[in-house]
Amino acid sequence: MPARPELVRPDDVAIAAAARRALSALAAVFEALGNGEHTLNFAVEQTNDALVSGRADVSVGTAPERLAVLDEDDFAALCTLVTFALEGSTVRRAVLVATTAAEPNPRACGWTVRGGWLHPMDTAELQLAVRPYPGFPNVHREVYSAPVLPQNADTDKEYPHG
Repeated sequence: MPARPELVRPDDVAIAAAARRALSALAAVFEALGNGEHTLNFAVEQTNDALVSGRADVSVGTAPERLAVLDEDDFAALCTLVTFALEGSTVRRAVLVATTAAEPNPRACGWTVRGGWLHPMDTAELQLAVRPYPGFPNVHREVYSAPVLPQNADTDKEYPHG
């Protein structure tokens, strides 16, 4: 018997619906964050107890609208993780923390995945998520409440688990 249960692959229809929601969710995150340099960190606890994370650095502009990613492979991996987290069948918990470069200190907000969408994290929970770990640089982040992300009504109908 394996130490961890095996993951069961979701069907293609569920993955396609989750991929559309992931693109909508990330677009809403970028709109909420606004202009600037942002680092997205996404942590996932899978149903087989594995922990998986992804990180992508992006630059967002609104006049004109633009999105630039530092590393396309990192961004693609992050999008994949968001897709599977929103699909939900192989994920227990997932958290997205966005850190925005700002003076004098970076600012951070976060969302957690529930019901196939990203919902704002409680600031106390976010404080725990962004605290420095031993051996890592001690970067103070100003934590603020993430905005509620608008959800397209069409994506609500596609999500069978929600």
